[in-house]
Amino acid sequence: MAESPRDWFASTDSAGDWMAVDGPDHDIVVTTRIRLARNVAGFPFRARLDAAKARAVESHLAERLKKLELAADQAYLRLADLSSLETELLFERHCISKDLARELDGPRAVFFSRRKNLSVMVNEEDHLRLQVLGPGRSPEALLEQLCDLDARIGAQVAYATHPRFGHLTSCPTNVGTGLRISVMLHLPALVWSKEIEKVFDAAGKMKLAVRGYHGEGTSYVGDFFQVSNQVTLGKSVDRLLADVTKVLPKLVDWERDVRRGVRKEKTRTLEDRIWRAYGVLRHARRMTSTEAIELLSSVRLGVCLGLLPQLPLRLVNELLVLSQPAHVQLLAGRELDDDSRDLARADYLRKRLAETG
Repeated sequence: MAESPRDWFASTDSAGDWMAVDGPDHDIVVTTRIRLARNVAGFPFRARLDAAKARAVESHLAERLKKLELAADQAYLRLADLSSLETELLFERHCISKDLARELDGPRAVFFSRRKNLSVMVNEEDHLRLQVLGPGRSPEALLEQLCDLDARIGAQVAYATHPRFGHLTSCPTNVGTGLRISVMLHLPALVWSKEIEKVFDAAGKMKLAVRGYHGEGTSYVGDFFQVSNQVTLGKSVDRLLADVTKVLPKLVDWERDVRRGVRKEKTRTLEDRIWRAYGVLRHARRMTSTEAIELLSSVRLGVCLGLLPQLPLRLVNELLVLSQPAHVQLLAGRELDDDSRDLARADYLRKRLAETG
């Protein structure tokens, strides 16, 4: 087992298969994430756990998760044993949530396999948060993988359930299946045309939540949005899957239609925006992480529209991950202050883009 996230991520510039470009509708649907919330029977929920019982939950789950043998690269990491940089690496790779990385106290851990693109968070809002990630629009395949993981863990861990309500969770909106299906969408044309508010309104009417780049509790940046179901109580897994798969193609078609209109009516303005973004990325000497995401968003649109054919889409997707603060420091081989990090980020982006000619 790997002892540190640095061991996992330092050997390659790859951002992971979940950021690949061969998923369905990959030009607009960047990734799909499916999550299950679970609690262990016989223990208070996370908000009522004292230190001793929180340690008991973590030890109980550690013993059982380590026995799963899902993959040769699986690892069980206690966050207390990691540096802040290593914890941030896991967050930036979407292996753990913002709450687990930064907000919660007490014993916390994550069991994950990079190869299988899955992770199990321990002592997050619930005792267990199971999740799988995949490229593009792929909820059906990911759900099958997650249900298999859930069954394997459930064979060793007694879940807290109710005969009428199903799985019991800390938040009432997760009671029932505990299932959350989330897709990361790249919607630059809808933002640019100021139609994005219509997306928010439509999503709200269909009981879908729209969140930022890193999901719940994070801000919108770079025209990337995560759309997911809000409530699970009273809905079966099949119904939740059908709700998302019914709405998602409409959002994808909406963005594509607006892209075609912008390409036709505002060609020069669009090209100027995309090429300016590419030029800044190729030549800037200092760059913040937010600026990098915003510029890469414009470049990603240019690649998808065929305006930057020399750039592979996978490279742009990878740079969205590798330009984040913890990854910049990992690539530099040392911890950096804010100013040094901005310099290192710009240097790294210039070099990677220069390789494409």
